[in-house]
Amino acid sequence: MESNDLENAHQIVLRWDSTVSEDARARMIFEADRQEIDHYLQAVDEIQRSMESTTVADEDDDQSKKVNTTIQIAMARLEDEFRNILISHATPIETESLTESFSSTHLTSRSSTSFSEFHDSDDFISRGEDDSVHTIGNSSLERGESSTTLSTYRSMSSIREIDLIPSDSVYDLRCIAERMITAGYFRECVQVYGSVRKSAVDASFKKLGVEKLSIGDIQLLEWEALNAKIGKWIRAAKVCVRVLFASEKRLCQLIFEDLETDADDACFLETVKAPVIQLFNFAEAISISRRSPEKLFKILDLHDALLDLLPDIDAVFDSISSESIRVQATEILSRLAEAARGMLSEFENAVLREPSKVPVPGGTLHPLTRYVMNYISLISDYKQTLGELIVSRPSTGSRYSDDLTTPDMDFTDHEGQSPLALHLIWIIVILQFNLEGKSKHYKDNSLAYVFIMNNIHYIVQKIKGSPELREMIGDGFLRKLTGKYRQAATRYQRTTWVGVLYCLRDEGLHMTGSFSSGVSKSALRDRFKSFNAMFEEVHKMQALWLIPDTQLREELQISISEKLIPAYRSFLGRFRTHIEHGRHPENYIKYSVEDLEAAILDFFEGNAVSQHSRRSQ
Repeated sequence: MESNDLENAHQIVLRWDSTVSEDARARMIFEADRQEIDHYLQAVDEIQRSMESTTVADEDDDQSKKVNTTIQIAMARLEDEFRNILISHATPIETESLTESFSSTHLTSRSSTSFSEFHDSDDFISRGEDDSVHTIGNSSLERGESSTTLSTYRSMSSIREIDLIPSDSVYDLRCIAERMITAGYFRECVQVYGSVRKSAVDASFKKLGVEKLSIGDIQLLEWEALNAKIGKWIRAAKVCVRVLFASEKRLCQLIFEDLETDADDACFLETVKAPVIQLFNFAEAISISRRSPEKLFKILDLHDALLDLLPDIDAVFDSISSESIRVQATEILSRLAEAARGMLSEFENAVLREPSKVPVPGGTLHPLTRYVMNYISLISDYKQTLGELIVSRPSTGSRYSDDLTTPDMDFTDHEGQSPLALHLIWIIVILQFNLEGKSKHYKDNSLAYVFIMNNIHYIVQKIKGSPELREMIGDGFLRKLTGKYRQAATRYQRTTWVGVLYCLRDEGLHMTGSFSSGVSKSALRDRFKSFNAMFEEVHKMQALWLIPDTQLREELQISISEKLIPAYRSFLGRFRTHIEHGRHPENYIKYSVEDLEAAILDFFEGNAVSQHSRRSQ
């Protein structure tokens, strides 16, 4: 009876031998009805039982050879069936809905830092190949990409396994794998599985925009190209780890678990190891790329994304054989952190050494000021991440340094503040230091003071406009900055208006003599002429100067009026009649009080700056 069962099993297997049967080549067993599938699997089982019962002494007889030949034919057929089932379900995952889901669920907005304002002074600092600092560089901080960051929410519920293959096909695959492994065809099974499923993963990668680039290829790309790719990589990496790789692992477990020691893990690694390397190559290349300040925020986005994914990576790649993947992810994260620290230091040095010497027309905001303060505002948006990465105060800051090219900073004035806060304060200190140097290129001292006032006031307003930045900087340092721009405003007024107001003094106008109370008309005419000439020159020049902040401009105009108008009104009231009773009074009294009030409103409006910029310096 057993002989008949074995012979029937042989016949079933041979009937499906595609090397000799045209019908067997044209049809697939596992596309037939369930009964035919079961008959074939039962035949294979019967032959395998026969092999197990064959003794060593029987190995050379005809029966043993027949069994061995039949099992080889069966395994070849099952391998083809295994491959065919896998290929028929090798479609890539649906990425669009998954990407949108992860973007909305696991992303939180950063603060509303004005990227448009940042771009107004686009990329003032960049690093050249010679490591010197150049003006007007090139970075591409994209609003949509850099204005978001991954949340700190980390939970295994973020993993979303999906069914890559229908359950009935998974059952068939397990049936085949069980028989191939029992017959000693484990390696062949793994290779077929890995090659087909890797192709499916590659197709999903393509839909997600994960390109096949080596580390060398990535490092050859311009930063503008990489900048756009980082955001795509972050979105793709979340789907890859939390959905694609997790689902591939689950599929391996459903098919191979308990069939052979670590069979499921072996098949999983066969499938995803190369794609994982391809995925991580991008982040690794970025982590070891040349450091420059404009890369910092994308590096931080990449760091945050990988940090957020790390628990999921540990969960998906939790086996001993997957240790290298976990280690690689951790090492990349560490290098990204180091790169971020290095870029902050590079930025500090670039601000200190920024070499432009051409004065900005009209004493308005220097592009460096706008660039640096927008950069600092963005840093404050990343304070949680950077606060964990920056653990030491700036090494370049010192108290009473002998190096005249470096400003002094007393860290004892900022006790209790975080290392990151000290770095931000230090950046502002060196920005002020640089601006002071640039102010010396103005030929007109009054314009130099307006330049300092404009730029320090802008710094103060940027700090006040960001609650996070103000909290980090502290009100004490903010008061010092406020005092500096007010001091510059006072020095401007003293430099500009002391001479003008000096014309309106009484001294030197009265005629000498014990009984004389008269006024020297010639001296009075000279005094009016001097006032008119000086005011006209100041008005002509300072109407070209620019204070872009409306409130600051109005405050300074009011302050000028409060000093000049009462003095002129009083002078005019006391001495008008002496001029009006003389010849050609219009040559001396050119301005009424109302004329002066109107003229002061022209100050700092920046009219025709470009036409007269050279005269304003």
